[in-house]
Amino acid sequence: MLNFMFNTLVGDDVFHEDPATNKLENMLADMFGMDAAVFCPSGTMTNQIAIKCHTQPGDEVICETLSHVYIYEGGGIAFNSGCQVKTLVGDRGRITDLQVMEAINSNDIHKAQTRLVCLENTSNRGGGSCYELNEIQKIKEVCLKNNLKLHLDGARLFNALVERGGKPKEYGEIFDSISICLSKGLGAPVGSVLLGKKEFIQKARRIRKVFGGGMRQTGYLAAAGIFAIEHNIDRLAEDHLHAKKIADALLKKDFIGKMMPVETNILIFEVKDSYTAKSLAEAFEKHNIHVMAISSTQIRMVFHLGVNEEMVKETIRVIGTL
Repeated sequence: MLNFMFNTLVGDDVFHEDPATNKLENMLADMFGMDAAVFCPSGTMTNQIAIKCHTQPGDEVICETLSHVYIYEGGGIAFNSGCQVKTLVGDRGRITDLQVMEAINSNDIHKAQTRLVCLENTSNRGGGSCYELNEIQKIKEVCLKNNLKLHLDGARLFNALVERGGKPKEYGEIFDSISICLSKGLGAPVGSVLLGKKEFIQKARRIRKVFGGGMRQTGYLAAAGIFAIEHNIDRLAEDHLHAKKIADALLKKDFIGKMMPVETNILIFEVKDSYTAKSLAEAFEKHNIHVMAISSTQIRMVFHLGVNEEMVKETIRVIGTL
């Protein structure tokens, strides 16, 4: 990947003249059957641009209570778009069509106008849980009937595609906009791409500029994304297998409490008795194994192409000593 980056041709992306960036955007737009795409430095930016494009100040956005757009983007929905949020308690980060239907505000001047639904696939705080495509389609039908836009935070969408099957173009047919992150399991150092219709992406480019996301020779970064798309999608299955192996080892220990079902590359589990989340994370760190305490009782582990089979075996060995 690094050699590929060093040897790419670059131009000025602000003027849409960077060959590698144009290639990456066209590649992903074609893959998902959407009109166009725009490269951004982060998934937070692509999500926030999409929300800004789809809404007006005073509108309401519907999402699950654990959604990245709600809890991990610095209050950006309020700050950038002037919208309020209605959160729904779903199943490991996933909501249903019936929940969306019940959450839509009536045509009442006292209430914010419901404008946008945001889904996340896979769900970060849901332990890497995946939506079934038919459940997403049901939500889309609710959106169509109520004139709502539907955005996908697809930070780990390729993990869901590898685990559950399905085709990218099926997602492109359903969603009004999709954010694809290149720097998660795909292994690129930087970057996300926002997909949508031609007019939507034209508006998104203007908002990207306002947000300070207009960059120059982005081709070096885009080249990493091209390499990732061409080489690192199928191998995501290895990360899922590694997660399941570690989960099996952890569940044999009496200090492990409830663990979310392991579907993809994320483990979230409770710690009890002889450890707290903080002390267990510190115990792992002594062996150069880095995990994250996401609450006083919960730990998150994420598997990616930087974690190989030998590291997994060593982690299992360490778990056995705890």
